[in-house]
Amino acid sequence: MSNKTFGLADLTNSIFNSLSVSQTTDTLGIGQQEQRECLILIDGLGQDAVDRYGDEFEIFSELKQVKNLSANFPSTTATSLSTLGTGVLPGVHGMLGYTVRVPRSDNRLLNALKWDERVDPVMWQKVPTLFQRAVADGVSVTHVAAKRYEGSGFTQAALRGAKYVGANGIDEMVLAVALALKAQPSFVYTYLNTLDSAGHSDGVGSDKWLNALSQVSEFISKVKSSVPAGTRVWVTSDHGMVNSTQQLILGQDNDLLKNVTLIGGEPRARHIYIKEGAESETISQWQEQLAGRAQVLSKESAISSGLFGEVVSQDSTERMGDLIAIAQNDLILIDPDRIREESSMVGHHGGVTNTEVEIPLLLG
Repeated sequence: MSNKTFGLADLTNSIFNSLSVSQTTDTLGIGQQEQRECLILIDGLGQDAVDRYGDEFEIFSELKQVKNLSANFPSTTATSLSTLGTGVLPGVHGMLGYTVRVPRSDNRLLNALKWDERVDPVMWQKVPTLFQRAVADGVSVTHVAAKRYEGSGFTQAALRGAKYVGANGIDEMVLAVALALKAQPSFVYTYLNTLDSAGHSDGVGSDKWLNALSQVSEFISKVKSSVPAGTRVWVTSDHGMVNSTQQLILGQDNDLLKNVTLIGGEPRARHIYIKEGAESETISQWQEQLAGRAQVLSKESAISSGLFGEVVSQDSTERMGDLIAIAQNDLILIDPDRIREESSMVGHHGGVTNTEVEIPLLLG
């Protein structure tokens, strides 16, 4: 039996292969179907959350568990949705984290989810999306999500090519999904982030989080019951989440920032940019001080180990931190300029623990 792990690139390649999109491969073995596919992505719904809390909501007993998928590193929304949208791994699409440095800039960070009008999304993420390729092959492709995401830099970079239908609230989203699936062949991608927001603010398992999971359950149930006959409804996620009980503020009571020019990434998965000529010394220092608490890799080691996939483009190499720090257990590595924001969050993701990486693939 193969030990290969499958991820979001495999999922979207397989779904579009079922709709006869050229140059796609059904790596998951999901087979052909009746011309209608719907993919629901619930931000922050890791497999661990389904295992621990799914029994409390009837919909999870109605869905078939197809496979456990794995989020690629870093296990974060910007990277995972780019992998889903393009069908290639992070080293190729170049969306390497929540924030990364813009090469040849005045040492500034690009926040992938908030974007920067000085950066052209199509030049930043050059790979044609599966949405674009499917439309070119005659598939009706629709993206249903909150109105605020329409036209955003991130949407243009990672998910361009679909007809965007902005919908706020579960009922409006369900109606939009059902209407879009009347076409044949058709694909609808729909995204909900309420669970992730609740996890960040209050933690996985909190009352707020369980209320959000109830809304997720309602959304999936309503989509499942409203789509045209013959539609396959897939449910997956971009990452899981850990509740942090340990934190280390970079540069506070330690000299980890001695030669650091910029801090990127997020608390569980840091891109660290280092003063030229001080890379080796700084990496050794981080490895020594964070031994047993974080995995610390040089850029070269990250690339050679396949952390971002087997192929790493020149663009990705230039954006990547000189040092990659991956927090272990439930530790978070806090940027001293963002202490209030980062330390106030209970739930975090981005790292490589099973809780963060393992995501469900369910079929309704």
